[in-house]
Amino acid sequence: MEPLEMRITHDFICPWCWIGEAKLDEAIREEGVKVRYVFVPYELNPDMPTEGLDRKAYRTAKFGSWARSQAMDSHVVDEGRPHGLAFDYERVKRTPNTLAAHRLVWFAQNEGRDARALVDAIFRAYFAEGRDIGDTGVLTDIAIAAGLDGARVRELFASADGRAEVRALEAASGLEGVNAVPFFKIGAEAVSGAQPVIVFRRALRAATRSDMEAHALSD
Repeated sequence: MEPLEMRITHDFICPWCWIGEAKLDEAIREEGVKVRYVFVPYELNPDMPTEGLDRKAYRTAKFGSWARSQAMDSHVVDEGRPHGLAFDYERVKRTPNTLAAHRLVWFAQNEGRDARALVDAIFRAYFAEGRDIGDTGVLTDIAIAAGLDGARVRELFASADGRAEVRALEAASGLEGVNAVPFFKIGAEAVSGAQPVIVFRRALRAATRSDMEAHALSD
């Protein structure tokens, strides 16, 4: 049996994407399924300035008050904790533009790499360590730590490589009806949002059954 494809549409400033991916990972471990990850970009703020914005000012304007933003952050912290995710919003000073981060993941996948560890490292750098993941120097350091070649990554960011490709992937997702993240395509099964682990387990079982039936018919 070939590994089951996990097609994950996400953005790096979406805490529910990180939580959802952690829940999916738990479900995969519990079901003992062999999988192949494919990450699909989705920019929640495609018009964000390249240098990002001060998070407090941005979130206050977006949600009406800093107090409301902090209450939402507190809820995220509580939701992430049982899944081993440490959100530290005190350290997060900027809301970044995520195009460069998506270009990096596109590059890694285009090189034939499993980008799961890289994706998790980018989420962790932003939400747990407060690093500016819109900064290509920060992203280069993350990429090197994840095993990518630093010189190749610097070449990527010195060029326009990946820009058009990321935007094309985003447009394709829109045409397929994806208008919110996280969105998971587990084989032929679709799961929207950071659902409970049991929902992902059920989707994995259904996708595995469908995959086995398809292989049986082709034999």
